[in-house]
Amino acid sequence: MRKVAVIGVGLTKFGELWDVSFRRMMLEAGGRAIEDAGIDGGRIDAMYVGNMSAGQFIRQEHIASLIADHAGLIPVPCTRVEAACASGGLAFRQAVIAVASGIHDIVVAAGIEKMTDVLAEQATEALATAADQEWEAYVGATFPGVYALMARRHMYEFGTTEEQLARVAVKNHHNACFNPCAQYQTEITVEDVLNSSPVCSPLRLLDCSPITDGAACAILAPADLARKITDTQILVAGVGQASDTISLHDRQTLTGLPATTKAAEIAYKMAEVGVRDIDLAEVHDCFTISEIMAIEDLGFCKKGEGGKLTEQGETAIGGSIPVNTSGGLKGKGHPVGATGVAQVVEVVQQLRGEAGKRQVDGAEIGLTHNVGGSGGTVVVHVLRRGG
Repeated sequence: MRKVAVIGVGLTKFGELWDVSFRRMMLEAGGRAIEDAGIDGGRIDAMYVGNMSAGQFIRQEHIASLIADHAGLIPVPCTRVEAACASGGLAFRQAVIAVASGIHDIVVAAGIEKMTDVLAEQATEALATAADQEWEAYVGATFPGVYALMARRHMYEFGTTEEQLARVAVKNHHNACFNPCAQYQTEITVEDVLNSSPVCSPLRLLDCSPITDGAACAILAPADLARKITDTQILVAGVGQASDTISLHDRQTLTGLPATTKAAEIAYKMAEVGVRDIDLAEVHDCFTISEIMAIEDLGFCKKGEGGKLTEQGETAIGGSIPVNTSGGLKGKGHPVGATGVAQVVEVVQQLRGEAGKRQVDGAEIGLTHNVGGSGGTVVVHVLRRGG
């Protein structure tokens, strides 16, 4: 396989973008990535676009053709990739494979979701299609309920506290204050989280990621070609993907996502790194308990110690393993199809030293962790600064 590098990244503002269309968001993110790469759009050979549910959110399917059309890139092949909230991460993985295999040279990996054009109830119903319809959704189990079950079991087995969950939200909102693209650039306190409206015990409103519009884009090329395009190569050192049961009742544990552990194992092995080599991580914090389980499953601490690691400040910028420097899904926002690519954008900016006030000093290796549903699909990438 050929070595693969990221040569350009682009991101829209995340939030409730009432005056911005689906098409415009994609063009904006793509245009910024092309400008960042310093290439002409005519050099693009293929596109992979992550999107969970445009059909339900904006009543538009066949978005691959729509994007190629409005980007002026016909007849470049464009493929839509769907894996619930892991759609963006999987689109990036498919783009890596396309370049590594030699089938294409310059490939776009993008993600997009327009979620706020429907009522909150309709958005919740659309997101619930990523759960098991017969055994979970049919009996009223929404994703806040499913993750609340995980949180309760984690608290029971390991003594994790609501205050520790709240500290995840506080940290990520703080980081988002330094991200100009973030949906929530506001500080919150532990007391704010604990006093926010109950959603599904023990999760409260400020434990949950928001409904978000946004798009993200990354452009990939073979490493030898990337050297001619950019002075700062960011190599895709490892890619890992794993699957699990779509519903919780068949799993052996409720306190972690086995697919995370497996995907990380594959990515670490391919990248020839250990967990202690990772300088920062963007993990899938759709709920505060999600980040705590992720840092455990990825190996940053032992199972059950994620709450303590967070409470001790080790996952903050300046800690031993900064997590979600972008603000994460909680602070930056969670346009589900775009999230996995947005994580890549953040890590690329960090490894280039372009993250401003949220910069991790000396960052050389970063990780992204993107989850579909309650863990039925997980994609992990390891990126490193090249020579």
